Amino acid sequence: MSGTTAPVPGGGAKQMDILRFATAGSVDDGKSTLIGRLLFDSKSIFEDQLESVERTSADRGEEYTNLALLTDGLRAEREQGITIDVAYRYFATPRRKFIIADTPGHIQYTRNMVTGASTADLAIILVDARKGILEQSRRHAFLTTLLKVPHLVVAVNKMDLVGYDKDVFERIVDEFTAFAAKLEVADLTFIPISALHGDNVVERSGNMPWYQGTSLLHHLEHVHIASDRNLIDVRFPVQYVIRPHASTDPELHDYRGYAGQVAGGVLKPGDEVVHLPSGLTTTITGIDGPNGPVEEAYQPMSVTLRLADDIDISRGDMIARPNNRPETAQDLDAMVCWMTPDRRLAPRMKLVIKHTTRTARAMVKDLNYRLDVNTLHRDDSADGLGLNEIGRISLRVTQPLFVDDYSRNRLTGGFVLIDEATNNTVAAGMIIGAR
Repeated sequence: MSGTTAPVPGGGAKQMDILRFATAGSVDDGKSTLIGRLLFDSKSIFEDQLESVERTSADRGEEYTNLALLTDGLRAEREQGITIDVAYRYFATPRRKFIIADTPGHIQYTRNMVTGASTADLAIILVDARKGILEQSRRHAFLTTLLKVPHLVVAVNKMDLVGYDKDVFERIVDEFTAFAAKLEVADLTFIPISALHGDNVVERSGNMPWYQGTSLLHHLEHVHIASDRNLIDVRFPVQYVIRPHASTDPELHDYRGYAGQVAGGVLKPGDEVVHLPSGLTTTITGIDGPNGPVEEAYQPMSVTLRLADDIDISRGDMIARPNNRPETAQDLDAMVCWMTPDRRLAPRMKLVIKHTTRTARAMVKDLNYRLDVNTLHRDDSADGLGLNEIGRISLRVTQPLFVDDYSRNRLTGGFVLIDEATNNTVAAGMIIGAR
């Protein structure tokens, strides 16, 4: 789901929008401390939470309140001092609501980072000012661009440990910028911070007068995300058909609506639309939201469409514009991240694909190459993918899917692969071509 609820132009009164962002970084770069600082300084934690953290910090012999304990919620994480799972945290300021996906930095948790960043509007990559750009930093940058996260912030942390040195910061900026030139980074911002002391996290720091930019929170509050949504290509995957036959209300007796979440474009009553796979066209007569009729629907709203004609529509079908349709395809080229340790992805493997609201059987026709996410080197001789490995594959699906390239629409361009025997999700994929 894209991360904003702000109405499109022409809509109703403005609501507070939501920014989803993911954090990534190497071990001990300070991700958990940074998130703890954001929660603490934005007054988004309860007094008893703070007291618990202060007590735990004292028990561990630490001379300061360890704000990282606010986010490392799993016992194993606390004991090992590392982040293992994707932890979601929520906070708000008067300007915007935030959902944070705190993702692990270890390479063995690549799948966790893919999960956390897949729905993010923005990613924060932390870099330790003392260590500079590491292999993990490059890997995290590549993964965020692979997942088409629109905005990237490089937070150079622990500036207090290098004496708030401008030259250290600028060296990291130059090195990262040179690497990012190989990637497709739409929006790149660098901010020098000290998560431990709060420098440039919520408020501008007096310790770095040479830095002319904004604080991290100010950037998060003001980064423009409304234009990241695809408001051109109408895509409405049908999730459920609503027919309340048993209703005693005569007005509802003949009601037929098609419920789902808008995956792209703007829908209004009176619009001509096409149903896929039939190709039949009809007109929207009304759109119902959770609180009654609405004048327009756009991503990521969940609504029910009422149509002028009685068409045989079911779950997994797609509603689009007659002159702007997704690809209808059974042969897909995709990048996938393999997410299970129990078996390896290999050619001829049979799986289940879940794409928007449609589920079908699929077969891996070919593994084109395995990608080294650290060096970006392609291994054309690879015969399979193991846990956390990423590669390009060709898929054959038993029934047509209505798809867009992932670069154009992350919802209609993304999918998951499922092991039919165990019902476990074994891979996440991004469509890069359809035939």
